[in-house]
Amino acid sequence: MFISLWEFFYGHFFRFWMKWLLRQMTGKCELQRIFDTYVGAQRTHRIENSLTYSKNKVLQKATRVVQSEVDKCVDDIMKEKNINPEKDASFKICMKMCLLQITGYKQLYLDVESVRKRPYDSDNLQHEELLMKWFYTVALTTSLRPYHWHNQTPCRIHGERLMYSYAIVGINLTEMAYSLLKSEALKFHLYNFVPGIPTMEHFHQFYCYLVYEFDKFWFEEEPESIMYFNLYREKFHEKIKGLLLDCNVALTLKV
Repeated sequence: MFISLWEFFYGHFFRFWMKWLLRQMTGKCELQRIFDTYVGAQRTHRIENSLTYSKNKVLQKATRVVQSEVDKCVDDIMKEKNINPEKDASFKICMKMCLLQITGYKQLYLDVESVRKRPYDSDNLQHEELLMKWFYTVALTTSLRPYHWHNQTPCRIHGERLMYSYAIVGINLTEMAYSLLKSEALKFHLYNFVPGIPTMEHFHQFYCYLVYEFDKFWFEEEPESIMYFNLYREKFHEKIKGLLLDCNVALTLKV
């Protein structure tokens, strides 16, 4: 109850007056102060929040513009906030980068969602080619020799007890990557990892990170059998979510 009241009064009264007071003291608006103080994902995240919760319509819509309108949007923000480009030459560059990251994340989610809703079609040549490429990569590539075949399914083998199905794990990690993107838990990672527009390629790279790290996690944990897969899947999920809470996080493969 107390938290809800504080959020209401802060959002409607205190925040406005605090921003006004700081502008009088520093001669800079909140957006400028963020650029002066923060870098990386912290900067983009704080800019996103400032724009989202602003009462100014120009600033509010900035997080929803399409990428082709970003330049104009930056100019509109500078005009609205009376920012002189000669006195603050870096503002335009920094704001553009932040808006590309913010709008890019939203577009990436829409792109992933579009792919998710597209069912497999055996009559679709592209689908068949991707399936066969995956099949032959797992079956024939020498770098994947630890993977063997069990009941016609490619499996990761390190003793019978630690075996797991590559297909089942792949499906679960795909869902994990998707849910983290949807919940916006990937923002810190992508804002730090990508200096511009996050794309499907960056999402694929994150999936590869999950595959590699889960494989390492599975054999380090040494579960009693594959029957405990769900338990260790959730444990791994919580581990990744914990890493993604760090505003300085940038998850990369370390092979």
